[in-house]
Amino acid sequence: MSFVSAAVLLFLVMDPLGNVPLFLAALRHVPVARQRSVILREMLIALATLLLFLFLGGQMLRLLGLSEPALSAAGGIILLIIALRMVFPTKDPGHELGDGEPFIVPLAIPYIAGPSALATVLLLMSREPGRWVEWVGALLLAWGLCLPIMLASTALRRWLGERGLTAVERLMGLILVTLAVEMLMTGISQWWAVHR
Repeated sequence: MSFVSAAVLLFLVMDPLGNVPLFLAALRHVPVARQRSVILREMLIALATLLLFLFLGGQMLRLLGLSEPALSAAGGIILLIIALRMVFPTKDPGHELGDGEPFIVPLAIPYIAGPSALATVLLLMSREPGRWVEWVGALLLAWGLCLPIMLASTALRRWLGERGLTAVERLMGLILVTLAVEMLMTGISQWWAVHR
């Protein structure tokens, strides 16, 4: 995987446009003047979590004895589930939202640093750990592209409207379905090559 394709994949799985309405719902009890600082804090927590998984996730997998084909297939399945939810949304964030200011949950985890993003950074590092500088760069680029979208979430919702946000999220979901199937097929073919 190239640097650009890794950054695009991470951007898609972070799903910033799909997260705009979820962020706005989670921040409904937070004063408008404070919302931007809360979003910035949560985005930094999400970045720290993703970097932690990028560097320590491989060691955890080795301790558990998991193989790369299994990780690739599992990552593909997780991405496929996330992508299908983007194409056919059934999101109801109400059960995760409290009345106060959100902290870590649900904005940082799981909205930004969700299962698919964590699985993706694990997969990138486990496949080619020698390219860790590229993977960190791809993660920072994807996060850097998500940040202004999340900071401008109120204006973006006004500008695109609910239908515009839904259309963009579904388009991103369709692209992600293709990437998920590719990851799943790669994992299966790697397993088959070893075990046939």
